[in-house]
Amino acid sequence: MSLQPVLDDLLELRHQAHALGMASHHLVNSSFAGLYASVFRGQGLNFEEVREYHEGDDIRNMDWKVTARTGEPHLKVFREERERSVLLCVDRGPHMDFGTRGTFKSIQAAKAAALLGWAANHLHDRVGGVLFGDPRCEDHYFRATKDRRALWRLLSALTTEPEQCDTTHGSNNLPGILHKASQGIGTGGLVFVIADFNRDPQELKQPLSQLCQHHSVVLVPVDDPADRELPDMGTVLFRDARGDLLEVNTSDSTARERYREEWETRRNRLVQLANSLGIAVIPVWTDEDVHSALMRGLERRLRMRAWL
Repeated sequence: MSLQPVLDDLLELRHQAHALGMASHHLVNSSFAGLYASVFRGQGLNFEEVREYHEGDDIRNMDWKVTARTGEPHLKVFREERERSVLLCVDRGPHMDFGTRGTFKSIQAAKAAALLGWAANHLHDRVGGVLFGDPRCEDHYFRATKDRRALWRLLSALTTEPEQCDTTHGSNNLPGILHKASQGIGTGGLVFVIADFNRDPQELKQPLSQLCQHHSVVLVPVDDPADRELPDMGTVLFRDARGDLLEVNTSDSTARERYREEWETRRNRLVQLANSLGIAVIPVWTDEDVHSALMRGLERRLRMRAWL
């Protein structure tokens, strides 16, 4: 199985919503687009039109008079006065070339970026991104544009094996990326961070806090079941971040339980930090469908907003 996603697959995530005769795909993607708009766009300032209600639309914008007159649910559509920039920060570190079930983290990250990018493009947002963490190449920035050029280049780069660079290589410096994330997109942007968050979240507190002062932020952790549950495989050799070999007895039930507890502790701290800053956390696992994972996260976010 290739570690690189296929460009046609990422492009198909845009076409599925418009393909004739593909009712199930149309339903999934129209619902996703509606949820995305409800959660991250909200009601704008200028009334634009009344249209039929689609699954996933925000019912708070229902036009009850037209609904009563026609007998079919209709929705008021609003348009925001200003454009917004969306930045997709995608982790390409070596830890993303990992997957024990379903697929690799790198594949899921690319699909999540494509879905979110196409949804933003459909709403006429400016879409850009940054690919970071690949030790073979320097971090790659794509300036947000209203057309599809930046998104197309971003998706193409996600599906291409990077060439070795002669300049400074990229680093697994997520805090540094968060510090730079808002550069070039103005204020009031929307920043998605699609990454492996299997780390101490304390180092992210300060850069996330700064980023949230000027932008909306969404964290999309890409997880594999083995991140949380270490399987019983006997004595296994692992290589740590410094490249040293470690011998681990995975049959030790006490060690496996501690492994799971430490993962849960890190994830709970990340969620607590995000909640304190008003940041959405939408995890995606390697053994689940990306559409479904993002939709569940959007639905959860929409319910939380309704309760506030």
